[in-house]
Amino acid sequence: MKIGICYTVVSEENKMIFEAAKKEGIALERIVDGEAVLPIANAIGKKEAELDVLLQRSVSYSRGLYLAYYYEKQGTQVINSYHAAKIFGDKALCSIELAASGIPTPRTSVSFSPEAATESAEEMGFPIVIKPVMGSWARMVHRINDSDALDMVLESREEMGNPWQKIYYVQEHVNKPGRDIRAFVVGGEVIAAMYRNATDKSGWVTNAAKGATTTQCPVTPELAEICLKAARIGGEGIYGVDLMESERGLLVHEVNHTAEFKSCAAATGVDIAGKIVDYAIARAKG
Repeated sequence: MKIGICYTVVSEENKMIFEAAKKEGIALERIVDGEAVLPIANAIGKKEAELDVLLQRSVSYSRGLYLAYYYEKQGTQVINSYHAAKIFGDKALCSIELAASGIPTPRTSVSFSPEAATESAEEMGFPIVIKPVMGSWARMVHRINDSDALDMVLESREEMGNPWQKIYYVQEHVNKPGRDIRAFVVGGEVIAAMYRNATDKSGWVTNAAKGATTTQCPVTPELAEICLKAARIGGEGIYGVDLMESERGLLVHEVNHTAEFKSCAAATGVDIAGKIVDYAIARAKG
């Protein structure tokens, strides 16, 4: 049985996974995505998989996609799969899939010009939230209170050289109670959940990378059901599901395919790294 892990940096979560694997007597094969070389000609499909399972934890969305696709073609089970990474690494695709699956999600629009984005925002009604379709840690996520503020953000985005920044992902502002929820799915189980509590005056920035505090959230039948339904979009794997409490009930606004879990493990006491390693071993034995 050979299990690998692919990563960009040695994060705290990856250290926890290394330690959990060591306790199980598993020597993980480590693949640093920035150092990887993927031989293609006369290699793809010519040999059996060198790895039974690859835990894909690249921070880089593009590198993660290529590595997942490559190893799947080599016969390796990749967790999470290329399909999951493709969908969940792009907020627009994720929102489309959530809506198509009948999962409650905030009202969202995607447009491709400042004029169309402005029309969408005005129809939705201020305040709105605008986000890049790719990215994490709440970077470049803005709550927009009026058309003047929106004009400034759109003008700035138009000046950027990255074409992905010119895809305008506009979402309704949900009046959440100063917190949101992140739940962790491993295989077919919601193993833990935490509240991410805002510490800023606005009460809406609930990302731990922006200073939010974390406390344990009970895994209710309702929470488990909606999280598992969202995770099934990507196929069986390991996911962080982000939800908001609203007047309409729980809304799923994002699913993460390489979610950080250090804060949740600390808040809940659940050995998330251990459960990830146990799941990888079970898939390898499959």
